Amino acid sequence: MKTLNISISELEFDKFGIKKDHLTFTEFIDIVSKEISRQTLHKCVELSEKYGLSKMTMDDITNEVKAVRQNAKNRN
Repeated sequence: MKTLNISISELEFDKFGIKKDHLTFTEFIDIVSKEISRQTLHKCVELSEKYGLSKMTMDDITNEVKAVRQNAKNRN
């Protein structure tokens, strides 16, 4: 087994909710993946608010999906 040492600040240690000094690679990837997912979701929410998509109803979304699918069928 190989060992990899990674240094992070106390702030990052706390931010990521790390509870121990030694992690398996799988645990490390899990922590990083969760943070990337959190950041991506935050960016999606920002963009949906910026472009007014956050105000769409389920009916609006359904109609948009139907229109895109119909347009795709018409192109073929």
